[in-house]
Amino acid sequence: MNWNGKRVTVAGLGVSGVPAARVLHGLGAEVTVVNDGDDERSRAQAAGLERLGITVRLGDGDTLPEATELVVTAPGWRPDKALFAAAAAAGVEIWGDVELAWRLRGPGAAPWLAVTGTNGKTTTVRMLASILTAAGLRTAAVGNIGVSLLDAVTGEETYDVLAVELSSYQLHWAPSLRAHSAAVLNLAPDHLDWHGSMEAYATDKGRIYEGNAVACVYNAADPATEELVRAADVEEGCRAIGFTLGTPGPSQLGVVDGILVDRAFVENRRERAQELAQVSDVQPPAPHNIANALAAAALARAFGVEPAAVRDGLRSFRPDPHRIERVAEVAGITYVDDSKATNTHAAEASLAAYDPIVWIAGGLAKGATFDELVVASAKRLRGVVLIGADRALIAEALARHAPEVPVVDLDRTDTGAMSAAVREAARLAQPGDTVLMAPACASMDMFVNYNKRGEAFADAVHALAAEHA
Repeated sequence: MNWNGKRVTVAGLGVSGVPAARVLHGLGAEVTVVNDGDDERSRAQAAGLERLGITVRLGDGDTLPEATELVVTAPGWRPDKALFAAAAAAGVEIWGDVELAWRLRGPGAAPWLAVTGTNGKTTTVRMLASILTAAGLRTAAVGNIGVSLLDAVTGEETYDVLAVELSSYQLHWAPSLRAHSAAVLNLAPDHLDWHGSMEAYATDKGRIYEGNAVACVYNAADPATEELVRAADVEEGCRAIGFTLGTPGPSQLGVVDGILVDRAFVENRRERAQELAQVSDVQPPAPHNIANALAAAALARAFGVEPAAVRDGLRSFRPDPHRIERVAEVAGITYVDDSKATNTHAAEASLAAYDPIVWIAGGLAKGATFDELVVASAKRLRGVVLIGADRALIAEALARHAPEVPVVDLDRTDTGAMSAAVREAARLAQPGDTVLMAPACASMDMFVNYNKRGEAFADAVHALAAEHA
């Protein structure tokens, strides 16, 4: 595409809009950025772009600038925005930042190994990058994490392969993406207010399989992910590869006697399997994290990585903070921070890794219901401490399905609320128990983000430990 003089509207500032505007301006496009907000942060970002000669309109994200030839949107902007309706009416294409990055790849560009799913995306992509690095490949974890996708495809550094995390929002706006291989880790209701329905959400997730060249990796325990593979239009010869926590069948990766094994990328896969790593090589070895490791291994093996590199990459990997992170042991009680468990699916996976548990939960429910989560986890619960704006929804589910479990309802949103929650959890717990903060809710009712929530939990635990020292 000849970008010189092309009139492009970038919808949204932030972590994707600002790089997109800069890259497009550098290519010679006439760029106008529109943004709903007009706060201090937006004005600071706008000032930096305006110094480059980029036009920025703050406080009006609905009006399509005159003569726009292309819209590039931040992934979080909803499809029903008036700006997009105006673009569609004018016959103007709408791309996301991922679509832009895909289109800007140069000759001989690094192939993409792509990952999506309701939960586990970041961990799996970082595991994959660790495995690829152990194999001696030049790589980076990109997308929602690590290096910006635009920087990765337009910068001076070259890569052999990219490990790409993609959200449902990003996939919605990326119609021409064609990965080397891709994985959908799981599907559970999330972001339905944005997508409009579970069907639309799943359809956008399934876009990651379109045009795959070598492997479509699915979760054998989640039939919806396999259905997305069946519906995808892939290249001739592309294979469906499952992963399972049980004994794998042919064309699957799984677990046998504490060993991660491959029956997909081996000769005579009907009769033999290749050892990849020990379960103990994965930290923490919680079931959902083992599933993440198997998905990462499947994508790496699809790219031709040898078994020893899978083992070495998993051994060297450590998860990001606030993902089933052990904080401390105090008076025989283990305290675990899984603040990243911002929906019921993630919380259920976390709760399945411990027994017995005192559970700290609550926050913004985002339209979720909690009955299935409570039913699945009730037998593990020693007690529950509830915080946050929508805690009553969890309390009601507990009353229906686990009335015998003690519940502490903390009606507080001040800065000391997390400290109070940890102390109440310590009171309910017994030596050998785990106090697990897996909120099953978003954090923004009380905290800036899930990181700050996790930090508040860790600070409260460390303060408790100091008192017992």
